[in-house]
Amino acid sequence: MNRYDFHHLSHVKKQNESKKTLWITLILTLFFTLVEVVGGILANSLALLSDSAHMLSDVLALGLSLTAIYLSTRESNNKYTFGYLRFEILASFLNGLALIVIAIGIFIEGIKRIINPQEIDFGLMLGVAVIGLIVNIVLTIVLIRSTKKENNLNIKSALWHFIGDLLNSVGVIISAILIYFTNLNIFDPIISIVIGGVVFTGGAKIIRESFLILMESVPEEFDLDQIRTDIGAIEGVRDIHELHLWTITTDHHSLTAHVFINKEQNPFDVVSAINQMLKDRYGLKHNTVQIEHPSINEHGQYGYDFLNKKAP
Repeated sequence: MNRYDFHHLSHVKKQNESKKTLWITLILTLFFTLVEVVGGILANSLALLSDSAHMLSDVLALGLSLTAIYLSTRESNNKYTFGYLRFEILASFLNGLALIVIAIGIFIEGIKRIINPQEIDFGLMLGVAVIGLIVNIVLTIVLIRSTKKENNLNIKSALWHFIGDLLNSVGVIISAILIYFTNLNIFDPIISIVIGGVVFTGGAKIIRESFLILMESVPEEFDLDQIRTDIGAIEGVRDIHELHLWTITTDHHSLTAHVFINKEQNPFDVVSAINQMLKDRYGLKHNTVQIEHPSINEHGQYGYDFLNKKAP
């Protein structure tokens, strides 16, 4: 069987807007990356080459993001019961890691050029940087519009990449102007190191966000203690334990909980009330609530203490 009746939460994401946006962004980014590589080599500008390295990481990131979107459309099966949604997070983690590695390389090369400054073609450096600024402004606008229509971590990651690229282009232009007026080529590696800092910060941010999801931490927008309190306020609920809340992928959360209820309480009513509250108050739709009572279900010392302190 290839498909299962996971009716509480769709394990497939149809993201036509994100897909179109990423294709447009990928083509423009790949084109300008080639322009910057050639321009950086001809101008002997580390700042341009550093920015092209960042742009190359964007090309790889966009490729992974597109792969994630296409995989997310595949149905869940008996092996991947959550479908392929988590690949979106894996792609983001790899993107962030690539940015960190690239930033370290920029730092090393920048320090070398500070020690041994090299001649730079000011005109070519400035021309390529201006083109880069225009391209990055266009791409940033395209990505911002996409995030308003569909929520996708990879689109958000790409947006931060291109905001960084936009700032990098401004930095390269400033570097070229400073070199022109001061004739000090040292500004080129200094700006490249600043660009490396932007790249490193962006990579660290993406790694942190994807790492928290991969570690199945409680999403930052939820207060687990408050959720526990709200479940406890449901009629018939006496205790909540084994409460877990984690993210599968962007906007796809799962919650599981075990609850002790009064023996005379209808368990179906309790489960229904809990699920309705979680949906209405927190937007949580993929919930698994297990009804228990320590006099029937073995809970060791925890159940013994409950029966002696709170038994109905």
